[in-house]
Amino acid sequence: MIRRLLVDVTPLRSSRDFRRLWAGSLLSAIGGQMTVFAVALQVFLLTGSSLAVGAVGLADAVPAITCGLLAGSLIDARDRRMLALVASSVLLLVSLGFAAQAFAGGGQAWLLYGLVAVQSLARSVNAPAQRTFLPRLLPAGQLAAGAALTMLVMHASMVVGPSLAGLIAAAGGLKLCYLIDAASFLGALYAVYRLPPMRPDGDGIRPGPRAVLDGLGFVRRSQVLTGALLSDLNATVLAMPVALFPAINAERFGGSPGTLGLLTSALAAGGVIGSGLSGPVGRLRRQGRAMLCAGAVWGAALAGFGLVDGLAASLMLLALAGVADVSSVVLRTTVIQLGTPDGYRGRVSATEYVVGAACPELGNFRAGAVASLTSPAASAVSGGLACVAGAGVIALALPVFFRYRCGTGPVPTSAARVSGRTAGCRTDRRRAGASRPAHHAGSTTRAG
Repeated sequence: MIRRLLVDVTPLRSSRDFRRLWAGSLLSAIGGQMTVFAVALQVFLLTGSSLAVGAVGLADAVPAITCGLLAGSLIDARDRRMLALVASSVLLLVSLGFAAQAFAGGGQAWLLYGLVAVQSLARSVNAPAQRTFLPRLLPAGQLAAGAALTMLVMHASMVVGPSLAGLIAAAGGLKLCYLIDAASFLGALYAVYRLPPMRPDGDGIRPGPRAVLDGLGFVRRSQVLTGALLSDLNATVLAMPVALFPAINAERFGGSPGTLGLLTSALAAGGVIGSGLSGPVGRLRRQGRAMLCAGAVWGAALAGFGLVDGLAASLMLLALAGVADVSSVVLRTTVIQLGTPDGYRGRVSATEYVVGAACPELGNFRAGAVASLTSPAASAVSGGLACVAGAGVIALALPVFFRYRCGTGPVPTSAARVSGRTAGCRTDRRRAGASRPAHHAGSTTRAG
């Protein structure tokens, strides 16, 4: 019984390449979270403004949104392993740039924004490219487990990274956080280097706006894929709270770097718990409904965080939000990747990346802007309640997504009609009202 609750580690045992990539990603993710912590704290120390901290998210989001989709067409046209190697090397250089400005003393907010923007450009290639690796490394039956293990990496790094960064910043300064981040990239680079070539299936495509529009059209033809992405966008744009942490920490808990690290880590600690106990989530079949419920729990917990005062209650509510978040992301990843053929994998991964990585930064900017007009607590409460309401709107507007059930196989899209059951996926007993386009034949599954 207990084993059914725990995350399935079969992918780590069965694939040496996946195991190596997972370990390298864990090291790199911990270092990356240390830099996220250090940049937010450095900007707040330089400006004293929650809006300025939120603008860090804007500097991250704008390049990802403007270039991320175009990067997806490039990923569907070139060797994905080589693109990941080049992008990871650029990220290593950016981390060294963060360290250099910290060692130079003082620092300027505009320079930090510029480095964040370059980092975002490189990550908009690196992250979607690496997401395409999993279907080549794991069999279809292990993709949900691979997605949960990937989420475990992300949330574990969010626990360890900020906590470690808070201790290091208090003891030796922010420059050490940046240096550790640079060193952590070596493990990720080695893991990607050891992979075989990852060229797209078929003849590939010509990168450019036409290929981007084709990829977006593929997503748009499915209410299920659209609903999965909108569910995540609703949670992140309306309720993301991270930009509020420095101000709330200063107001309620004296502004200690250690307490700030606890606030950031609590959100991720819930993610670790949710990932570690993700066995039942991987077996859910009413995935659309479950995603919307998880989003509503996320919003309600963050609204509660804005209302409470004590540290223990704040940490508990943030941890609950983290559990809901990881459950939603595992479900979203499984649903999206089941319906993506290899020829579209880079573009769909890039679309998912823009929603999953860039939109939280827009949410942080929203949180900082609302806090500057009202208060940090009011920003958290209003964002959380708006997220709960948004989940209800999505359920009403996209009934196919709300009723969606899936076992294995591609999600239905709208090019032709299908019966209530399509390759193991269905929307209750009713007709899906959608089907897959001709491009969908022979699609493979993926995770991450």
